[in-house]
Amino acid sequence: MSATPAATGDGGMPPRAPRVPLHTKVSYGLGSVAQAVAGVALSTSIINFYLIRVLGLRPALVGVVILVSLVIDAMVDPAIGRLSDTFRSRWGRRHPFMYASAAPIGISIYLLWTQPAGLSPAALAAYVLFWLIALRLCSGVYQIPSDSLIPELAPDYHERTSLVSFRYFFGIFGGVGMTVLLLNFFLRKDASHPLGMLDRAAYGRFGLVAGITVFVAILVSTAATHRYIPFLKVPPVRRQSFLAALREMGVTLANPAMVVIMIAGLVSGVAGGIAATLGNFMSLYFWGLTPQVIGYIAIFGAPATIIGVVLAPVVSRRLDKKRAMLIVFFASIFAGLVPVLLRLSGVVQMGSPWIPPLLIADSFISGTLSLIGYVIIGSMVADVVEDSAVRTGVRSEGLLFAASGLLPKVTTGLGGLVGNLMLEVVHFPAGAGKSVADHVDPTIMRNLVFLSVPAGMVLNLTAVSVLFLYRLDRRRHESNLEALRLASEIGEPPTALAASVPPIVQPDVLARLD
Repeated sequence: MSATPAATGDGGMPPRAPRVPLHTKVSYGLGSVAQAVAGVALSTSIINFYLIRVLGLRPALVGVVILVSLVIDAMVDPAIGRLSDTFRSRWGRRHPFMYASAAPIGISIYLLWTQPAGLSPAALAAYVLFWLIALRLCSGVYQIPSDSLIPELAPDYHERTSLVSFRYFFGIFGGVGMTVLLLNFFLRKDASHPLGMLDRAAYGRFGLVAGITVFVAILVSTAATHRYIPFLKVPPVRRQSFLAALREMGVTLANPAMVVIMIAGLVSGVAGGIAATLGNFMSLYFWGLTPQVIGYIAIFGAPATIIGVVLAPVVSRRLDKKRAMLIVFFASIFAGLVPVLLRLSGVVQMGSPWIPPLLIADSFISGTLSLIGYVIIGSMVADVVEDSAVRTGVRSEGLLFAASGLLPKVTTGLGGLVGNLMLEVVHFPAGAGKSVADHVDPTIMRNLVFLSVPAGMVLNLTAVSVLFLYRLDRRRHESNLEALRLASEIGEPPTALAASVPPIVQPDVLARLD
């Protein structure tokens, strides 16, 4: 298996890549199975529950551990993106990192969930922190270069939405599959497995299977796009001081459209961190579900993946990306409130047979809407690549995709800390010892809901509202592509054309579009 990228030397345009066929979209999408399975292993909801209820660590300490790991990850991600953007090899900019990440990710997942016996609480927290950081950093070495292929594999404004859809489809499919396997096989609760989600050894067996799955998925997906290496952009050879590189990164990240996405991600990250931190506590002690029922709900929510993948490109074309994204995100926020309001009002009582169907319907509706929104957001980030290249003269796919997740990672950790402090405020009991009894005072859970649900709703509404400021639409994207083409033809940097691109190029582009 070999490929040699186009030897442009000056960062010029390589031969035009063939249109991405369906089988390549599928195989490329399989790479998100690795990201999803690693995401389950890194899930704040699972780790938080495990460390507090199974290992007996205090919620505040767990919140700090998760926050520190996310902050370190967020600090390193831009460097990974920058290195991926500027790296030169016979296998291109992205693929060497993707291949190299497979084994370290698999090993890190296994060791994260297999702790040595007899550790003190402080030593246990340090052990978990180390492997959390290792797994997050190794995952970034795969995910950032892999996501950065999207703008080059699919330069068309709408085709890239289709490519992102396949990523999300397999990502959710892999995440749901691994979650169901964890809850319905490893952590199942019945007469033969009385501990259920309190079974420490079962988490270690899960870590082994998850590690092997990630290793295989990364290699298969990376190999599938290997033949496209000759058609990918080759970074120019440039000598830069460290300060010059930092300034260039700053200019790239100051792109107006990117700033809007990052601010929205910052706010929604706090909400997501709170929800993820309290997820399993809510499922078990507010809704009264068993691990198997939680797994069944995930299974029945899986069709939302297929519908979301099909609808995202269609909705994006009909409404344009920004309008479509705003509509579906607002709808998903309010749809998610319905089950909680029915439970709090007494319409649905604890133990009611209507709870699983209600949560299945909510998972399906909210999941479909959210998936459509996230697919479109991913495509919008890809559109920033060309806009940034016109403004700065440098393609920075890796840096931009790293940046899109930078602040959300920090704020997800912050949200996790806030969620754990909420557990402290309501006096949620830490540790389960060897007891199989896992009931919690209903008053504690009611107080937790009154703290967390309003906070999450306000934060999510704020985040979506910020996206009203996004200004990069289809016409601007076509202008940017034309500016980059002209710059390549006449040998001028796109920055020299940036000021004149909209009035000179856009009418011609629009005439062809119309």
